[in-house]
Amino acid sequence: MAGKKKGLPLESELVLCTVSKIYPHCVFVDIDDYEDKQGMINISEIAPGRIRNINDFVRMGKKIVCKVLRIDQEKGHIDLSLRRVTESQRREKAEMIKKEQKSEKIVEFVAQKLKIDKVKLYADMVAKTANQYPTLHDLFEEFIVNESALKSLGLPQNIYDALSEVIKQRIKPPEVKIDGEIKLKTYATDGINTIKEIIAAAEKTDSKILMRYLGGGSYGISVTHDNFKDAEKVMKAATDLIEQKAKKLDCEFSFERIDKKQKKAEA
Repeated sequence: MAGKKKGLPLESELVLCTVSKIYPHCVFVDIDDYEDKQGMINISEIAPGRIRNINDFVRMGKKIVCKVLRIDQEKGHIDLSLRRVTESQRREKAEMIKKEQKSEKIVEFVAQKLKIDKVKLYADMVAKTANQYPTLHDLFEEFIVNESALKSLGLPQNIYDALSEVIKQRIKPPEVKIDGEIKLKTYATDGINTIKEIIAAAEKTDSKILMRYLGGGSYGISVTHDNFKDAEKVMKAATDLIEQKAKKLDCEFSFERIDKKQKKAEA
């Protein structure tokens, strides 16, 4: 029932493929993400290094994730690469497929319940959301935190009500995580216990807080929440409390937010 895209994929796009033909120096695949589209993988794009037997890497009917290298718009030829897809990209694509299968099951369940055509319902929803959401699952996640996302499709009330109920039952709210680094320093004789007391008090403010010792008087603080606004509130409440207690107990205090870009640069 999965909705297939029309037209041609984009260069550098990751696509799910099914191996359809294997030759000594190339492999042909059906591109599952697009209607009636095939692609070719040259032996040099199967795996790094010299390949003695192409069958050691692919087999007929095998599902593989490929990267689009080149597209001949006039002839419709699509050159693909298997070796240029990283393990993390494969996992990401597999997770996306898994989520979309879950959204298909939701639509199928609602269609059966209302005794309507499941294929038509799925196709209609994909057509209405394609420009705004990469997958229906993305729409469903958005609906969990913003009900207007589903209302904007203009679905009949009975379909909207049934979908709303099932989505809320089966889709978990997307989580956001924010991080920071706290530095505490004291010259008191029982300074270790003082800092432990401050950290323990902060952790008790909310169950979504995770703190860990980084060394040298530095402590990592993370907040995982279902939305950014509430995560920020929890982080602020915890850091404000730590700052207040640090002042009372004569501790030096500093706090710095750690964003994703900074974390990647340090990795």
